[in-house]
Amino acid sequence: MRGPARLWRGLGGDRLGKAGLGAIGSSLGCFLVTSALGPSVVEPALPGGPRHPPYAFDTDPSPYLVIGLVVLGVLAGAGGLALCFTAVGRGWRCRPMPLVAAGVLVAAAFAFLPPIGSGDHLNYAAYGRMVVTGHDPYATRAVDLPGDPVIGAVEEWRRAPSVYGPLATAQEAFASWIGGESMRLTVFVMSLINSLAFALTAAVLYWTSGTPERRLRTALLWTFNPLLLFHLVAGSHNDTLAIAPMVAALAVFAGRRASAPRALAAGMLVGAAMAIKLPAALVGGGPAWVLLRHWRATRDRAAPWRLAALFAGAGAVVFGTFALAGPHAFDQVGKAANSVSLATPWHLFDMLTGRGGNRTVIKIGFVLLLLWLLWLLARALPRQDDGPGEGAESHRIAAALVLAWLLAAPYELPWYDGFAWAALALVAWSRFDWLLLAHTTALSLAYLPARDPKLIGLPDGLNWLVTIVRPVIIPVLTTAILIAVIRTCLRARDRVPAPARSPRASAESRG
Repeated sequence: MRGPARLWRGLGGDRLGKAGLGAIGSSLGCFLVTSALGPSVVEPALPGGPRHPPYAFDTDPSPYLVIGLVVLGVLAGAGGLALCFTAVGRGWRCRPMPLVAAGVLVAAAFAFLPPIGSGDHLNYAAYGRMVVTGHDPYATRAVDLPGDPVIGAVEEWRRAPSVYGPLATAQEAFASWIGGESMRLTVFVMSLINSLAFALTAAVLYWTSGTPERRLRTALLWTFNPLLLFHLVAGSHNDTLAIAPMVAALAVFAGRRASAPRALAAGMLVGAAMAIKLPAALVGGGPAWVLLRHWRATRDRAAPWRLAALFAGAGAVVFGTFALAGPHAFDQVGKAANSVSLATPWHLFDMLTGRGGNRTVIKIGFVLLLLWLLWLLARALPRQDDGPGEGAESHRIAAALVLAWLLAAPYELPWYDGFAWAALALVAWSRFDWLLLAHTTALSLAYLPARDPKLIGLPDGLNWLVTIVRPVIIPVLTTAILIAVIRTCLRARDRVPAPARSPRASAESRG
């Protein structure tokens, strides 16, 4: 009788791939059902006309049921992706377009269902409402306007002005202009724009991938990734809006010789992403590094102009939008820099050395760890196997920057990982796909739900999710993942990794 290990090795890539896609489908079904059940501990109620979308039943589901569905969805989705990654390594291939179409359809379905997972969309709607009613969202708090039908519905962060960029605020104001005094309709408009941004990113990744194998990779890592569909789309987080121009910037820059106009356009797109969420600036480091290295290696007289065009494009958009936003647009950035989220390795450091008294040490440690991880990842991430094009190298460096930031940052939430998934989708298969999957899965289980348990009335039987899982178990796991990333980088055979070779398709899948 064959042992489990031999039986597992004997399974063909095609069987594993089909099983993985089935698990992903089950995962998405769990998330869709959770949203359709109506308001619960993972789904805030949306005041407003019931005839307005998004639509859901009003079943008053048990907290145990909805959290159980989300846990099942996260585990099934992570397991499905793991099976698909293993299957690809064993030669499995399938047509990427059906996966892309399925992912876009699921994203569209989520747009018509209420957001789940957190209450951040209530904050977005409140900031947009502030703009429409003549208040500065960067200087006004929800508690300052308690009688407003939209602003008064905010659950958390009632004493925090907006920390988001001017373009994010403009999108929120547009949604509020349409939604008026209806929180429900305002959230629907934001969710619809968010789903469109997700689909646009999927389209850019698909059409710039070039080969069916790479398109399958972008479909699995982005468009049909159930963890991203849960956090970014079903959760309606505005990170999706920043990722779309971020990916577009890398696509515009791609090529063996990016001209000055293309560098300018790429810079403007990076600036647009920064004007939504500032960490999106990291991807601009990919094109900038490639242009700087080319300049130093060839002394090409055109290289400085291309580099200047990249920075000019980003600077024009950033300074222009933040100038319009007013003098308070950066007020919350400094305060956010002092935050340490419970599910990160820095929380363990905070606990061991005295909570709240080591912010300067943590900031210095973050910068040093970020730089070390960037150096390691820039050496260890695989190069493409189709030549040394500037676009491919810019993708690799951008992925290294984003991954280093996510792993080193003191404040990290599961939907932030969307930046890394989009960047990694543009490079070759590697062990870092698995490590990012473990990271996103751990953070997903940490925030169940990502709402204040006191406000939502979380049962005592589930308090251990907030008191044990989030602040104790998950920080240990994310620390282990960080160590695993460092060890993977250090074990790289060469200082400059050899080009990654795509796994060969099995005879059955080729047929």
